[in-house]
Amino acid sequence: MTSGTSWAIRTAAVFTALAMSAACAAGPAGSAKEGKPAAEPSAKPSPTRPQGPPGATPRPGEVGRIPKTADGLPPVISSIPTTRKVVFLTIDDGWEQDPGFLAQVRDRRVPITAFVTRDAVEARGATDPTAQGGKFLGAGKWGYMRDLRDAGSPIENHTLTHPNLVTLGYEGQRAEICGASTVIRKQTGRAPTLLRPPFGNQNSLTRRAAKSCGIDALLLWTATVQPGGKIAYQVPDKKLRPGDVLLLHFRPNLSKDFRVLVNKIERRGFELGNLEAYLKAALR
Repeated sequence: MTSGTSWAIRTAAVFTALAMSAACAAGPAGSAKEGKPAAEPSAKPSPTRPQGPPGATPRPGEVGRIPKTADGLPPVISSIPTTRKVVFLTIDDGWEQDPGFLAQVRDRRVPITAFVTRDAVEARGATDPTAQGGKFLGAGKWGYMRDLRDAGSPIENHTLTHPNLVTLGYEGQRAEICGASTVIRKQTGRAPTLLRPPFGNQNSLTRRAAKSCGIDALLLWTATVQPGGKIAYQVPDKKLRPGDVLLLHFRPNLSKDFRVLVNKIERRGFELGNLEAYLKAALR
């Protein structure tokens, strides 16, 4: 036997012994070591690179500029200046915390901005009569809003108790707006930069108070979403227009109505836009 052949036989024997040793340590196929359960596949998919914010983001030069106000106070905005077929979804209050709605926002990566009221989220005080009959009234409280935040939805300011702000003086308005911003920052880790005044009612005192609370803009809307996902337009031709801001509420049947709404918008050839990104471009 040559020395090369002898070396090959010895090497093969070593590898055979190592393989047998590993097989014994692992036990029979499909089993685990005694006293330790077999490793199960992870229930979660392996991490992937970040997907970025949900929704359409502006193309270079697409968004018109919203000019600074002459008085230096936050502007009042109802729509986004763009000719692209893109609309923006917003939702108010926080009463009906439907897990099906949350799942759609998260799983379909639907861009939506939430304007929350403390009393609605915490289900305190008088219940909003339009939310009566809901299955999930205040069920998740702030945990639900944190889940929405984690799904990519900014949590913005809709005051503490949902008053008609124009009936209040400066200090009263400031207490409502700053108080809500403080609660939202504490609960979500981010201070709001947008205010939606209840009922859309606001005056110069509202804008002054909002600025003192760190608000950059007041956001109104161009259409509302009614039960069944029906869109109630504020224009004579009853059509979606580029840059429209749609207003929903946390109401009963939200999950079903939201699915109908999103499908309707997409069938009409519109994209759902990332409001935060578009406002940043418009207010540059």
